[in-house]
Order: sequence, then C-alpha cells, then structure tokens
Amino acid sequence: MAGAENVRRTRAAPKRSAMEEDASKSVAQAKKRAVKKRPALANLSNQQISVSRNALGGGAGGKEQQQQSELKLAAKVETVVAEPGNENADIDHGQTDPQMCSMYAAEIYEHLRMAEIKRRPTSDFMESLQHDINKNMRGILIDWLVEVAEEYKLVPDTLYYTVSYIDRFLSSAAVPRQRLQLLGVSCMLIAAKYEEICAPQVEEFCYITDNTYCREEVLEMERRVLNELNFELTTPTTKSFLRRFVRAAQAGFKMPSLNLEFLGNFLAELTLMEYSFLPYLPSLVAASAVFMAKLTLDSSTHPWDPTLQHYTGYKASELRDCVIGIHDLQCNTKNCTLPAIREKYRQHKFKCVSTLVPPSIIPSEFFCDME
Repeated sequence: MAGAENVRRTRAAPKRSAMEEDASKSVAQAKKRAVKKRPALANLSNQQISVSRNALGGGAGGKEQQQQSELKLAAKVETVVAEPGNENADIDHGQTDPQMCSMYAAEIYEHLRMAEIKRRPTSDFMESLQHDINKNMRGILIDWLVEVAEEYKLVPDTLYYTVSYIDRFLSSAAVPRQRLQLLGVSCMLIAAKYEEICAPQVEEFCYITDNTYCREEVLEMERRVLNELNFELTTPTTKSFLRRFVRAAQAGFKMPSLNLEFLGNFLAELTLMEYSFLPYLPSLVAASAVFMAKLTLDSSTHPWDPTLQHYTGYKASELRDCVIGIHDLQCNTKNCTLPAIREKYRQHKFKCVSTLVPPSIIPSEFFCDME
C-alpha cells in the first residue's frame, strides 16, 4: 500500500508543478500585453485641453481574423439593383449567411429603433451634474480608450459600448477628475466582458494606467457602474445601425465598397469624442455618417436615395444638422489635437480613409427631400 501511495504522489507532482508554472506564465503574459504604462488623468485642470500623451507601442490594430471574416462576408453580399417601378432595392434578398438573420432583419431593426430611445445618456450632464470634469476631459479619456482598444485588439462594438456606459454613468452620478480614468477602464472592462470572446484581465487594465488604481478599486467601480445602470447593458449603438445602413448604401453597387465601409466607420467614431453629438440618436448619427461618406467619395451625385431613406427611416432634410457637424469633424475645423482615431484610420488596412478630403461646402440641394 505504501508503494502504491508513493506512485500516486510521484505521478501527481508533475501535474502540480505544471499548474504552478501555468499560473505564473499567465501573470507574466498579462504584463507583457500592456506595452507601455499610462499616466492618470487626475491632474488635468478645467482649462487644460491638450495633454502629454504616451503612444501605445507596437502591434496596434483590430483583430486580423475578424477583419478577414468581415471581408469574406462583404464579398458574399449579393447586391440587388432596384427594378423598374420599384424604388427600393431589397438588401436582404438572396442572403445566404444565417448570421445576417435576413428573415427577421426588418423586425430586428424596428425593435432597435424603439430601444435606442431608452437607456440614453442626458445631453447636458456636464452642465447640470458634473462640476469637477468638463467635455474636454471626456474627449481626452475617449481618445486614450481608442488606443487601449487598439492595443488589446478589441472589436469596435466594445469601444461603442464603453463610451455609452461612461456617458450613462456620468448622467446620473458626479465623478471627480481623479476617478475619471478609473471610470473609463472599468466601463471598458464591462464592455469587454459583454462583447469579447477573451476579455483582458483586470490586472491588465490596472497596469495600463501605470498602476494608478489597484485591482480592488477597478472591481469596486465596476460594481458601482453596474448598479447605476441597473445591469441594463444591452443598448443599440451607432455601430449597430451602421452595418445595415452601409449595406443599404451599396444596394446598387456591383461590388461592395470597402472605402465606403471604412469611411463610414471613421466618421462614426469621430463623433464618439464629441460631447455635442449626445443629443442625436445613434441611428441618426449612423445615417449621417453614411451620407457624408458617400458625399466624400463622390461629390457629383446625390448621396441620398430612396433605398437609404427606406432602410434608415430618415429623409435628407432630417440629417442636415448632424451631417454638417460630421463634416466639421472630418475637416477638423475646431483644430482638435486628439489624434487616435485619425491615426487609426490612416493605416493601409483601413484604406487610409482618414486622409480623404470632403467637399468644402455641402450643396443645399442635397438636403432636399425626394418626392
């Protein structure tokens, strides 16, 4: 019996040592993923608009596998040209990918249009509730989170959810500037858990802030955010509508246009940093981004058509204010010094769409409604 017991102990020893080695490796890998440490945003003053920013090093970009799958999916899209006597092309016709839910797509987006009205942030929380932070600090935080999302190769929806959770929390609770960055990483942690297959660990978010906040502080803020949002995390974002609107914009194309898709994404992400876009519904921002993307790529033709009007639910005249706002962002008329999104879409994998120049003036007839 003693001999058998020794054999069992001998066999178990390598397993225990292997488990200990795996645990130590996971901690080491977590530290390696955060290439550069990040400063806290606590020392910003209300008048300070620009900050000293440390660029995240190496390997920034989206998920390669996801990008390839999206390209394959775009190639499979069967565009349908409107037949004579039928003003609207059916963008769901002939769709063979079951993940596109073509049979239920119309009902799904009808539900999203109703849901986007709920669970929205207020558009004046900086003036009515927040006294220690301002809209410039919010922009700096989101610009930094864009780089963090690129570094950890998070999907675009995670970034949109992060900004949504931040704004909804700031709409109901005052936050001191020393805790603004903590709120940002905690909201990104929640969004990553919700959207990602493999979310970054809590320790990684602590390390990326130069260990300004400990693990317990991040988890405590996570609990606070979840309670403040009543655990209502599912909410339509601009990205939710942008996918379908881009497909509708390509209904008459013989081949899908990656330039149109990337440019629409770029313009939509620019609005995330702008506090002035909070009054607009996500679907309106998505429709305006598609309008501006089409205008940038071809300024000689009307960017709005019956198919887009049908699938977005917006007339050209209803987009006017939002389109003009996006046009100002694209032209950078306010000389914004936050470069993360522009640098992201300057990469060749995004067709360098941030370098495209729109028309200096949008013709007023483009905002006239179609009969």
